[in-house]
Amino acid sequence: MLRPRIIPCLLVHDKGLVKTVRFKDPKYVGDPINAVRIFNEKQVDELTVLDIDASVQNREPDYRMIENLAAECRMPLCYGGGVKTPEQAQRIFSLGVEKIAISSAAVEDPLLVTRIAERVGNQSVVVVIDVKKKMLGGYEVYINNGKKSTGKNPFELAKQVQKYGVGEIVINFIDNDGVMKGYDLSLAEKMRDSVTVPLTMLGGAGSLDDIGKLISKFGIIGASAGSLFVFKGVYKAVLINYPNQNEKTQLILNNFDLK
Repeated sequence: MLRPRIIPCLLVHDKGLVKTVRFKDPKYVGDPINAVRIFNEKQVDELTVLDIDASVQNREPDYRMIENLAAECRMPLCYGGGVKTPEQAQRIFSLGVEKIAISSAAVEDPLLVTRIAERVGNQSVVVVIDVKKKMLGGYEVYINNGKKSTGKNPFELAKQVQKYGVGEIVINFIDNDGVMKGYDLSLAEKMRDSVTVPLTMLGGAGSLDDIGKLISKFGIIGASAGSLFVFKGVYKAVLINYPNQNEKTQLILNNFDLK
């Protein structure tokens, strides 16, 4: 049966693994391939790798890097960054990647979802929606690593890409990125009420309790995190970590009705 997924999200910048705070000040934390090897040993549910340079620099995805990551990865891999055409998505898919994530390109052209889904299948298409709170309330979609406001409503956009055949939606809450103070459960609730496709929340997890709260409230949902799985302790020492199988089982059992 379907269960909640706990998903590390790795950011690649200048070919290195980094972590940001509210999409700014990338801090180098290591080599992406080494991180994948450690996550292999820890038997993670799924892994997301986002190249945060590709779209901003308007360049092709780094196919060599993607191929190396996919060859090393022993869990389902989702890659995003610079994907603008069905041909690029198909090439990435052929390298051994299970899911293709699109963000800015999907916001600017939602029908791209349909065109890519026709090449690689709906279940392999993920749209990442980067969201900020508006000054006077509500939420707004941003693109280009949070640098450009679009004026678009994230809930309407989510409904639109669902209509066009997306397999999964990831909501990346910019305001909570790297802050490690918990997910925005209100945002998650509004998004869960808006769409029926698989939904993953990203931005804010600082402890397994935060993941537990998300699972407890929403059940079958993806709980993604960056800082939680690359930092340890109050001083944020770099340490690739992930709950072991017993911890993960208890976390799900304690917060999700499996009956």
